[in-house]
Amino acid sequence: MAPKTSRHRRSPRHAVPALAAALALALAGGCTGTARPADRPPLDERVAATADPALRALYDQRIDWHRCPGDDGTGPDRAAVRCAALRVPLDYADPGGRTLDVALAMVPAADRERRLGALLLNPGGPGNSGVETVRWGWKGYQGPLHDRYDLVGFDPRGAGDTTPVHCLDDRTRDQWNATDDPAHDRARILAEACRTRHAELLPHLGTRDTARDLDVLRGALGERRLDFLGYSYGTHLGARYAEEFPERTGRLVLDGAVDHSAPAARLGIEQAAAAEAGLRAFAAACATEDGTACPLGADPATAPQLLACFLDGLRDRPLRTADGRTLTAALGWDAALNVLADGHRSWPRLRAALDPAVTRGAADGLLALADGAAGRGEDGRYRTAADAYAAISCADGPPPPTEAELRPALAELAARAPLTSGHDPVGTLLDPDCRPWPFRTPEPARPVRAPGSAPLLVIGSTSDPVTPYAWAQRLAGGLEHGVLLTRDGDGHTGFDKSGCVRDAVIAYLVDGRLPAAGTHCPSD
Repeated sequence: MAPKTSRHRRSPRHAVPALAAALALALAGGCTGTARPADRPPLDERVAATADPALRALYDQRIDWHRCPGDDGTGPDRAAVRCAALRVPLDYADPGGRTLDVALAMVPAADRERRLGALLLNPGGPGNSGVETVRWGWKGYQGPLHDRYDLVGFDPRGAGDTTPVHCLDDRTRDQWNATDDPAHDRARILAEACRTRHAELLPHLGTRDTARDLDVLRGALGERRLDFLGYSYGTHLGARYAEEFPERTGRLVLDGAVDHSAPAARLGIEQAAAAEAGLRAFAAACATEDGTACPLGADPATAPQLLACFLDGLRDRPLRTADGRTLTAALGWDAALNVLADGHRSWPRLRAALDPAVTRGAADGLLALADGAAGRGEDGRYRTAADAYAAISCADGPPPPTEAELRPALAELAARAPLTSGHDPVGTLLDPDCRPWPFRTPEPARPVRAPGSAPLLVIGSTSDPVTPYAWAQRLAGGLEHGVLLTRDGDGHTGFDKSGCVRDAVIAYLVDGRLPAAGTHCPSD
């Protein structure tokens, strides 16, 4: 399945007047400000049960907010955002040793008198940047969330500007993404490159480490409880936080739930089947549209197979683009599946790129979609999210299947997702393929229970092609205090696709009101 960059494929208590005053002063003066509220809770409420003075000092550190890099302070939108860094231990077993700087971005609550606290945002991946989410996307939270909360984004360790994992050079990444050669051992190539460049960092990129970073951030922000809105992989991070620090969970919303209770091969099969349903729905709708000629024909029963045949055929008959690059089957599938992750509202975009490729051999549109999925810029340079995706996913597990387990899993995959898995069965089943990865958790697949936590609001969409609805059901069902909200519709995550879901999320984060058990929301 395509792209390990934009998503996980498996890839808003108390006002703090002193913080408000410090931020207002910083924003008015345009200089570096220091956030250290006078009424922050006692140290023993903010720090894990430890006597280590080095760890206590990190919980009690100052966060110095300042203008973000490249921001000249002009314009009302950009001037609202402030950036900073948070020091955390590389290894929590040695908090006095090497530290990392976690990149942060923050937009202060608009209604300072009724401010509830900080709402931490994670956009998923794993490997996506929460800093960019806040810097360039905070307007998507205008209204009650921005009014009542400081919106805080962070780059998890290994991603964005927090010790980014960058393993493959751009030329090698081009070949790695495009190859259709089954003998090209992509998993080994990536694992060896990452081990060579980041051997010290790789053992400390798991979600449990990032969850502990979140608790240090919570303490440094002066919050008694963590309020959190996470999407896709962010749901796994939020659930792990609740498991590690149940007494410090505030209002946590987990949208597009990721499940780690099943073996890796089972998750791969379920995700491929969900993606296949999305592909079939797109192709059938194309064939039945009135007034336009679908490049996949006019029969909705055969259109999905024709689409798969076209994409698979790029293996033997790749298409050249205007700038001399090549659209391979791997890139074509990456483009199609990544766009289809957004559901039916993305169908026109895929159709616009597919039409010229099928009818005239003009591949520029599809290749541009593949580049967007992979984080490749027009200059040929790649963002680092793809490597972070593999490093974090493999550090977390679940453990990859043995050779004996792989054969029956591939047979079931072929039966349940014959179209989307035919071009690369192993790559579809294991995304990423962690078998040669040098560092990963010894934990077996198991449900997250988080006994003693506050309620966690879990959101699942019935036709989500990236995180299947069954994952949300299992995550919510495994949690001791999980509440499932269902969106009826397609596309990955629900907050941006349903006014009903948005209202429910706001009601919980702002007022603490959970939806009733069994609540279903329609899509917009």
